[in-house]
Amino acid sequence: MKVLLYFESQDKIKTSGIGRALKHQIQALTSNGVEYTLDPKESFDIAHINTYFPKAKHLVKKLKRKGVPVIVHGHSTVEDFRNSFRGWKLMSLWFNPNLKWFYSHADHIITPSAYSKELIDSYNLGTSVEFISNGIDPKLYEYKKEDVDAFKEFFKIKENEKVIIGVGFPFNRKGLKDFFEVAKSFPDIKFIWFGALAKILTQHNVLKAIKHRPENVLMPGYIDNKIIRGAYHYAECLFFPSYEETEGIVVLESLASHCVTLVRDIGVYKDWLEDGRDCYKAKNNAEFVEKIKKIISSDNSKIKENGMKLVNERSLEVVGKELKGAYQRVLDNYHAKK
Repeated sequence: MKVLLYFESQDKIKTSGIGRALKHQIQALTSNGVEYTLDPKESFDIAHINTYFPKAKHLVKKLKRKGVPVIVHGHSTVEDFRNSFRGWKLMSLWFNPNLKWFYSHADHIITPSAYSKELIDSYNLGTSVEFISNGIDPKLYEYKKEDVDAFKEFFKIKENEKVIIGVGFPFNRKGLKDFFEVAKSFPDIKFIWFGALAKILTQHNVLKAIKHRPENVLMPGYIDNKIIRGAYHYAECLFFPSYEETEGIVVLESLASHCVTLVRDIGVYKDWLEDGRDCYKAKNNAEFVEKIKKIISSDNSKIKENGMKLVNERSLEVVGKELKGAYQRVLDNYHAKK
C-alpha cells in the first residue's frame, strides 16, 4: 500500500495546525512502515487530501475518474472558520460550500476529534467519518535545559519571574482579546502570545486590541524552535481561551511538555480532557482569573502526569497504526464495491 499525502501550498500553511499535520502524518506513517509520497505524479493506491484549494479539487476529480479512493482530512469545519480572518463572512460564501464539496466527494473522512466528527456528520453529506488525533511526538517536547535557557535569554526573564503563554493565530476565535483582559488582573506576570498573521488578514478589532494590549503582554510573533519549547517548560501554564477548535494541537504540545494547561470549556475537549484531572477548564474571564490563581498556588504534578497519559494515547506511533487501519479499510471497501 502506497499513500499520497497531499498538501497544496505547503509554504503558505506551514505555520498552521494543518502545516504541522503534514510532519505528523509523515512521521506517523514512517513509524508504521507505510509507504507514502507527496507527489501526485507518482503512482499510489490511495490519496489522503489535506487542503481545500483549487489544485486539490482538480486532483480529487482526476482521482475519481481514475478509480483511486480518496480520503479527505477534516481539519476544518464551518464552525471553526467563523470569526477568524478579516472578511470571514464574505469568504465563507466560498469556503463553506467548497469545504462541503470536498467532504461530499470523499470516499471517507478522517477528522481529529469526536467533536469535529459530530459537526461533519451534522452536514449530512453521506460520507463516512471517523476521528483520529493529529497526534504528537512526545520525544520532541521532553525537557531540555538549553531550551529553557534559550527562552529565558530571548525574553530577558528575571529570576523567579512568572510567565503565562498563549499560542495561536491572533484571531478573535482564539480568544486573544480575552487573553489580554485576563492579563490585566496579573500585572506582575509576563503574558506571552506566540503567533502571527498578516495584517491584511487580521480583523480590525484584533489589530486595535493588539495596539492597546496591557504592558505585561508580549507578542513576539511566530516562533517554532527551542525558544517556544522552553516556554512550555518554563511557563506557569498555557492559557488557551479559544472558542472553537477541531482538536487543538497546541494543547497536545502543552500536555507533552508537562505544562499546566488552561482551556475554555468547549465541546472539542468534552470527551478527553477533564477539569482538575489533566487540565483546567473555565467558561469566562472571571473563571480564568480564578483558575490561574489556583494554578499558581497549587501542586499540579498529578495533573501534569495525567496529561502525559493522554499524550501517550495520541503518540504518532499510535496515530500511524490508526491511519494504516483506516487506509486498508477504505481500500478494501472501495475494491469490494468495484
